[in-house]
Amino acid sequence: MVRGLPALLGVAAGMGLMMFVVGFGLGALILQNAGLLMSVNWIGAAVLCWFAWKTATSRLTGGTSTARPVGFFGAAGFQWINPKSWLICASAAATFLKVNDADGPTSVQAAMLALIFVSAAVPSCFPWLAFGAALQRVLRSERALRTFNLVMGVLLAASVVLLIR
Repeated sequence: MVRGLPALLGVAAGMGLMMFVVGFGLGALILQNAGLLMSVNWIGAAVLCWFAWKTATSRLTGGTSTARPVGFFGAAGFQWINPKSWLICASAAATFLKVNDADGPTSVQAAMLALIFVSAAVPSCFPWLAFGAALQRVLRSERALRTFNLVMGVLLAASVVLLIR
């Protein structure tokens, strides 16, 4: 579980930075341009389908893993190609940011939204990290791992339907 902490912090930091950038204006640019929005959706759907395929067809490598964990920067960077992250950030910006001068500058509002997100994400993601570490102990057999990966791959592919409606 300790090996996953940098990735957890990377997810929170990557999403926090994205929340700031989207809240500061990039989200509005994407949402106002129908062609760009459609492109982002289809590229995101393709990436998720590829991830679903890789997940569903992955196999047990045998023994203990010598692979390097994703790490802080890998997890933070992944948020920028994850279409679900973009949808979350755009939705949060549209819901919580105000354009009135009385509510303060957009940059300050975007920074506060990002800070709130990071503050909530770290403790919220920790149970997932603990669950993954516990699940890793259960999925030792090839059959159990293949079944789990197939189910997760199918569920990830099914989530793509929400992007291409």
